[in-house]
Amino acid sequence: MSTTSTTTLLALGAIFLWGTLAPLGVVLQHVPPFLLTGLGLLVGSLIALPLSGGKLARIAVPPRTLGLGVYGLFGFHFLLFIALRNAPPVQANLVNYLWPLGIVLMAPMFLPGIRLRALHVAAALLGFAGAALAILGGTGNGGGQGMQGGFAWGYVPALASAFVWASYSLLTQRVAPFPSAAIGLFGLVSGVLSLLCHAALEPAVALSTMDWALIAAMGLGPLGAAFYLWDAALKRGDARQIGVLSFLTPLLSTLALLWVRHEAPSPSVALAAAMIIGAAVLGSRAKA
Repeated sequence: MSTTSTTTLLALGAIFLWGTLAPLGVVLQHVPPFLLTGLGLLVGSLIALPLSGGKLARIAVPPRTLGLGVYGLFGFHFLLFIALRNAPPVQANLVNYLWPLGIVLMAPMFLPGIRLRALHVAAALLGFAGAALAILGGTGNGGGQGMQGGFAWGYVPALASAFVWASYSLLTQRVAPFPSAAIGLFGLVSGVLSLLCHAALEPAVALSTMDWALIAAMGLGPLGAAFYLWDAALKRGDARQIGVLSFLTPLLSTLALLWVRHEAPSPSVALAAAMIIGAAVLGSRAKA
């Protein structure tokens, strides 16, 4: 299998897992978000054990690299939760999904030797338009969670969270090389910080056996394996093309939510799928 094919499969694996985050979050919406994220990240950190052969020394990284990892995993979720608390959730989510666009457009600023071509920019803009259509087109029966007018200051942390994830994804290529197993250390520290935020900002809750099972699934999937796959893809592939592929995340998330709600996709969601797939094809044609 070629390097390009491997990279695409790794990126699509991460994107598919992130697409399951929204439906799991709906089922677990009674669990405070910092508690949910903290427990999920701690579960996800356990994946590092088999990846490192059980040798913790293999996931040790310099303080600068650890700081970058915590900046990415904890910073992204912290800012996103602040945004969702202080802005209409649909719009805040849409602003947050500027991060794939940020990866494409910021790649030349963060990675030496990378240049943008017109096709990269066109693909990124088409992908974001498709992502926006998927998010907005999938809220027709969203129970009052649709578009709301006016400005909310929560859009600022939503934009900041997009910048954090885009910049983290690119900056992992600028630090000393580290194994993807080290993502477990990033998740461990970020999970502890999230639990501290829960203790300071959220009420205590009792979790059922089903809650724990679903949190374990979230930790092993979108808050665990997805981060390892994402890191492995970025180490092997072109960040610009991976960024364009990432617009599939809100589409898959919307489709999963519709499935959970037993609703059929609307024509706008089908159009969004065509736009995002078209963007991915366009991005793949852009030469380095």
